[in-house]
Amino acid sequence: MKALQFNVNVPQFVAAKTLRTFFGNQVFYKGPVKTVQLADVSEPKLFTPDWVKIKTLYCGFCGSDMNLILLNGSPTASPFTSFPCVLGHEIVGEIIEAGASVQGFQNGDIVAVNPGLTCETRGIDPICGPCSAGRSSNCENFAEGSLPPGMLLGTNSGVNGGFAPTLSAHKSQLYKVPEGLSLESAVMTEPVAVALQTIFDNMPKEDDTVLVIGGGVIGNLTIQSIKALVPKCSVSVIEPSSFAEDMAKKAGADEVIPAKDIFKRTARITGAKVYKPMLGMEIPMGGFNRIYDTVGHSSTLNLSMRLMAAMGTLSVVGIGGDVKLDLTPLWLKLQTVQGVYAYGHVVFNGKKQHVFEIALDLMKNRKIQADTLVTHKFGIEDYEQMIEVNLNKQKHRAMKTVIKF
Repeated sequence: MKALQFNVNVPQFVAAKTLRTFFGNQVFYKGPVKTVQLADVSEPKLFTPDWVKIKTLYCGFCGSDMNLILLNGSPTASPFTSFPCVLGHEIVGEIIEAGASVQGFQNGDIVAVNPGLTCETRGIDPICGPCSAGRSSNCENFAEGSLPPGMLLGTNSGVNGGFAPTLSAHKSQLYKVPEGLSLESAVMTEPVAVALQTIFDNMPKEDDTVLVIGGGVIGNLTIQSIKALVPKCSVSVIEPSSFAEDMAKKAGADEVIPAKDIFKRTARITGAKVYKPMLGMEIPMGGFNRIYDTVGHSSTLNLSMRLMAAMGTLSVVGIGGDVKLDLTPLWLKLQTVQGVYAYGHVVFNGKKQHVFEIALDLMKNRKIQADTLVTHKFGIEDYEQMIEVNLNKQKHRAMKTVIKF
């Protein structure tokens, strides 16, 4: 079957990075050193009777897929990936074959797939600490067990991701899509779960002042998640794209802060007093109680720490590479900087649930309207066009792009 496959080696890495200077990002998806291409791959198999085979319906293209293609990720995560791999981890599909030990699912069920390849999927017993604590997406055994290294579907040479007509998944990865929920909503389950987990881990109070940095897909869903869980909380956003800014307002942002007026607006919104150092950016005393940085670059992290109030919490949602930080605000204001990755189990409405379940329910009840972010659909043969649209989202008025099978 034809699938969108990623692969890279050290000489190719060096060549692509060098040629990028002269020919731009197209060297990563066109030409002799490209990292991604349509390839013939084997049909997936059921590794054990606990696995199912799924016909892919939609698979979303994530910013992390783009970072992988453009070789922008940190090498630190390389022990927990294996190549070549078929990309795609935002998956909704139909079960077409179920293993003998799979209960509660049958052929014809439409499911959203949690892409994490954890202790349970790898046949590891006893399971690790994070898995036993309900945070299996932060498993300690991503390079162990019966599968090749890989944190999730889409970064594993042994189990293909969703940019293929069919894939395999373990029963623990499956969540039934509620009847009546559109496929456009269901394909957004994974990114909605990321945003929701971000908020569950750094839950604002009704009277907190909150800032979201970045109004892209995850930033938008972070705004929607706050408004779904804490409706009276005031949310501001910093986003330079006029299209994404408009979408953020529709998502419930109370105020969009222009880049040229960040410190004055912060003072007005939060009551902070702004001071000017001898050199460098201003620093407010006071500021936002909680900040969610969905970009994760040096510039946004340094800005976040300056804009945050004493004893505030910064959630680093964006996955960047190496950063350089001025740690003065950290100690001066007794701040907490919190890592964010994926999702797990939380207590919500009095019962323990996986965040995928909560995401599906909130979308079903239209408390989160993730389908409105699906702006472009492509066939898998049009992957180059999809990448180009994602490289210039403002021009194409794009938010979430998906491959439709």
